[in-house]
Amino acid sequence: MQTLTDTGDNLVKGISARYGLSYDAVVHMLIAVNHGGGSMAQFNCPELGGSGQWMRGGMTMVGDMFNNGLKNTVDNLCNELANLLSTNQVFPVIPAGTPGSAQWWPTDLGSPFSSGAQNNIRYAVFPNRLAVELNGQITIYDTLDHQISGVSQQQGSDTSLTFNSQWGNISVNSLPLVSQPTDTIIQPEQQNFAQATQAPIEQPVNNPASDQQAQQTQQIEPQKAVNNIINTQGNVLPFSVAETLEIIEKLAHLKELGALSESEFNTKKTELLQRI
Repeated sequence: MQTLTDTGDNLVKGISARYGLSYDAVVHMLIAVNHGGGSMAQFNCPELGGSGQWMRGGMTMVGDMFNNGLKNTVDNLCNELANLLSTNQVFPVIPAGTPGSAQWWPTDLGSPFSSGAQNNIRYAVFPNRLAVELNGQITIYDTLDHQISGVSQQQGSDTSLTFNSQWGNISVNSLPLVSQPTDTIIQPEQQNFAQATQAPIEQPVNNPASDQQAQQTQQIEPQKAVNNIINTQGNVLPFSVAETLEIIEKLAHLKELGALSESEFNTKKTELLQRI
């Protein structure tokens, strides 16, 4: 069971009573919103229709797609949890350099160029190093001569990341290991990651030595990602519901990078939803 502070425990109990949800269901959603930095959440909660996704100020998707009442419940709940996380210490503070802390990577790596999360994986990019945390295990990779300008999760995979460099898309698993994952797999305790004005989870790398190459890669790769989603005839490729949700999430990220306009994003999102 996830440990909460006394304040967090009391707040969760109050929300549970008001929404008619179990304590565990509210904690599950609290963790999901916290993982998303208070701006999004991916969840799988039977009491809320199973698998779904929430984006603050944007789209809410639930397993029962046409149940607008359920969507409103999820939206209201997630917004309340996000506000709660930004104003209260809900999770116990965890020391830096340990799994589950906001600064989970080894302290000797210093400050990262970029850090973020993709579903159940967290990453941080440093000079010549890439740190990845999966289920409480931290692995350090040598980035060789790659100038990383973005990290994404491979479609349909829960454990593999790809990144963009001046050489194109590269799998993290192809990089040399600097340190093996820890032997003991521990589900990390949470701490508050959400903040009232927190930026989107994944941020572009700010590496002064390679700004020009990074900008060129960022201009090419987002459009390549869009082209992979839409085929040459302009028809949306057939996907399952889960895959469609993942594609919409990727499109939303491309919109944040400036590769898609608001109208283009809405058009593609509508096309995808119509073909489920």
